Amino acid sequence: MSEPPAVPAPAPIPVEQLHFAMPPVHASPDEERTYRRQRLAGALRLFGQYGYEDGVSGHITVRDPELADCYWVNPFGAPFADIAPQDLILVNGDGQVVQGRFHVNQAAFAVHAAVHRARPGAVAVAHTHSTHGRALAALGEPIEPITQEACAFYEDHVLYETYTGVVVDEEEGRRIAAALGERKAIILRNHGLLTVGDSVDAAAWWFLTMERACQVQLLARAAGKPVLIDHRDALTTRDQLGSDLVAWINYQPLWQRISRTF
Repeated sequence: MSEPPAVPAPAPIPVEQLHFAMPPVHASPDEERTYRRQRLAGALRLFGQYGYEDGVSGHITVRDPELADCYWVNPFGAPFADIAPQDLILVNGDGQVVQGRFHVNQAAFAVHAAVHRARPGAVAVAHTHSTHGRALAALGEPIEPITQEACAFYEDHVLYETYTGVVVDEEEGRRIAAALGERKAIILRNHGLLTVGDSVDAAAWWFLTMERACQVQLLARAAGKPVLIDHRDALTTRDQLGSDLVAWINYQPLWQRISRTF
């Protein structure tokens, strides 16, 4: 019995024809504003799904692309999981609502406004009272380079070693922003985590990754003595994984999933 004719393998698709998502370029400030508000609402919904909501605490802010010293933020007391772009409010650097019909959480915004003012390139800032972030913050310890993902924060985050209660003072917000410097994240001792990025997607991804790094570090320490990745390899891994562009790319599957809920 004769062999069936061989089926030739399909020719590879030219690389230039393959689709790979990259951050969009916007034609106008209005278009970029709409984009940023959509991504902010999506990130808040994701945080709600991950259980990062704790009462009325927690914020993600995104800088308005056109209005100086103004930021879009989730309203005070609104459930993360239900937030849509039209629910967001616009707040100026003094914590005054300039667009929208809801209040802003003044306690949290003092920190966000200070970070945005100190970091013009920081488009978005994320801070919530996540469980494992608070647990590591209670130990007063930084993220250690014990996993590939944790290396994204190697020598690119800092521990703020002062706790002064609920942050409502502008000066305290400025001290936190100064301690953060140009890093991507800060652990607020006895408080929680705060991350920044050049997009909502990047800031949200860093928060998600940092929270998981805290969880892994706590689990590893409970089981034994974690083995640290050496300095050179940790730096190399950070250079590979630690940019805001890599964060944006990593976040896209999550955005695709959560955007279907709008």
